[in-house]
Amino acid sequence: MAIKGCLSVTKYFLFVFNLLFFILGGVLLCFGLWILFDRGSFATMIGSSVPTLKVWSYVFSGVGILTMLLGFLGCLGSLKEIKCLLGFYFAFLLLLFSAQITIGVLVYTQRNSLSTRLGTIVESVIKDYGLYANQTDLEEGWDFAQEKMQCCGWYTPDDWMKNQKIQNTSVSLYPCSCRNVSAFHTNSSANSSTEFPEAKAGFCTTGAREKWPVYQTGCMNTLQAFLLNNSITIVGVCIGIALLEFLQFLGHVLVLILEKKLTRSSSDDILFFPVRDLYGEYWQALCHDVVDVSV
Repeated sequence: MAIKGCLSVTKYFLFVFNLLFFILGGVLLCFGLWILFDRGSFATMIGSSVPTLKVWSYVFSGVGILTMLLGFLGCLGSLKEIKCLLGFYFAFLLLLFSAQITIGVLVYTQRNSLSTRLGTIVESVIKDYGLYANQTDLEEGWDFAQEKMQCCGWYTPDDWMKNQKIQNTSVSLYPCSCRNVSAFHTNSSANSSTEFPEAKAGFCTTGAREKWPVYQTGCMNTLQAFLLNNSITIVGVCIGIALLEFLQFLGHVLVLILEKKLTRSSSDDILFFPVRDLYGEYWQALCHDVVDVSV
């Protein structure tokens, strides 16, 4: 009876565990799709230029789908006790574990090369910024990065002096996404009829280079810290999911052991009770004969 109760508790515990896995898989899938398709984020700029990050995005999406499928199979197997799902469950568990190890290794080994590659990409974006009628995804991503991280250029704001449009115009231009709002309002000479304070993309005009109302720090250190922190987060998530998978594996092994013990106990009862009844009838008959003889 104790084994049966322990088995029921373990099964419901695994059901909750697999439900959590299903939700976590949905989160991973959304994260991978966000990197691939969100055109307004800096992550898209990196992903469209660095093949490794795009691979990570596809792997994240695939891992999310596998995790959701694994959670679904686990929940179904826990509730319906369908043993044929066990083989599929362990196969998906092994595949998912391998994919997470791959993600962790990729993120950890490629983080430095990604940072170097990113610097080259940013310098190219700054040089060619504004040459086309419509903004490219790279330009939108870089505007997003400068505005949200409150920085300008890769090393310093002077990096924008290499821009072809700024070099080939007689008007003093600066990138609107670099604008420091406090400096813009305090610098009276920056206020001209051609300024649009609400603009967050393209070029704005000002008096001279020395009077650019922009952030004075480059984006390199901020972006490198961003990549490092997110790399650590991704590796941590992979390790955490791997530990959860290991606990799931132990839980299912425990269920198998308990079911085997319960089956063996039931088999022993099936053999014991008929033998007990047979001996009981024999002794009852013997006692009855003894009573008859005495009479």
